[in-house]
Amino acid sequence: MRRLLIPLLLILLFSPSAQAETYRITGKATFADQSPVMLDYVYVQCIPGDFACYQFRGTQSITDTYGYYSIMIDVTEEEDELDILLNLRGENFTHTIDIQAHRDSTNNQMTQDIQLEQNPPPSGVFFGFGCFIVLFTLVFVSVLMRTGRMLSTTQGRMKFMGMKQARMLECPTCKEMVAQHELVMHLIVEHDMEAFDAGELAGKVMRRTWSEEE
Repeated sequence: MRRLLIPLLLILLFSPSAQAETYRITGKATFADQSPVMLDYVYVQCIPGDFACYQFRGTQSITDTYGYYSIMIDVTEEEDELDILLNLRGENFTHTIDIQAHRDSTNNQMTQDIQLEQNPPPSGVFFGFGCFIVLFTLVFVSVLMRTGRMLSTTQGRMKFMGMKQARMLECPTCKEMVAQHELVMHLIVEHDMEAFDAGELAGKVMRRTWSEEE
């Protein structure tokens, strides 16, 4: 009797796994605008409280560049007509296990396409282009304001037209500030100097400014 009991227990223990078969769910995942969900995970989840589904929970598949996914689970006859959830980007889609339909299918697979209610996230290219537009606008406004302030003054308008303001030099005799190109004439007229002496003195003043710039 004991010899018969042990084989019987072994048969009962391993019979569920012998009856298990691979059940495959495939399909295409798309966003609301029909664009494919690329390189994202589809997870198997369960309806809360449905303990018969918990053995499948966490099974996952990653979509390819066209949005196609393929999930495989091992099912038994007891799990026929069991509802499981396919989760993608936080949205759930119910799939009812149909073992007979799976057996009768041409490629031994159940097809279930997934279409999300959400739209695809903004592309990094468009985000970068938007940042460029904002930066360009800020720079343009800044340049425009600086140009406006420049044109509001006489000196600024002259500089805008390419007219550079003359350098002012200090007269070595009277300490008055005189335009560089008028210094020689100032020394001749105001201080009654000879033209040669006025030119030589003006040259010394100009050389000092050059040495300071160096």
